[in-house]
Amino acid sequence: MHIHKEKHAFEPKIVAFVCTWCTYAGADLAGTSRMHYPANVRVVKFPCTGRIDPVFILRAFQKGADGILVSGCHPGDCHYMAGNFHARRRFAVFRQLLDFIGVDLQRLQFSWVSAAEGGKWVEVVTELTERVRAQGPMPEFKELEAEEHWSGAIDTPELNAAYNDI
Repeated sequence: MHIHKEKHAFEPKIVAFVCTWCTYAGADLAGTSRMHYPANVRVVKFPCTGRIDPVFILRAFQKGADGILVSGCHPGDCHYMAGNFHARRRFAVFRQLLDFIGVDLQRLQFSWVSAAEGGKWVEVVTELTERVRAQGPMPEFKELEAEEHWSGAIDTPELNAAYNDI
């Protein structure tokens, strides 16, 4: 069976910050079940969504991401008891901050995907990719990355290592 892949003028880069226990397992289930979804997503897994620092999201935008997905266990299913609740609260406040600085919130999505929801993973990723594709590239944060290279502020090996660890 051949899947027809449509060519688009713009292919968005989507970074998905996911928890290991639920969403990553759900994405793995989608892959092992041979479900098809856009290959635009780069998955970064964490033990829990409660461990995802908002700076990681800004850093992903700065490094060229056009869209961000944060996904973890359903409420009440967190392996660390309340990590997903912390993430939800943090994400709600962070969305307001991003809105304040002018980031289009359509480029950012928070979702719950369990280990048994490979189909939901496909739906979430496909919908986000299509939505971001329709909006086009996001150059604002990439310009900040270029400006940082000119600043010369990160000129020691220790600062460079710390900067790259973010």
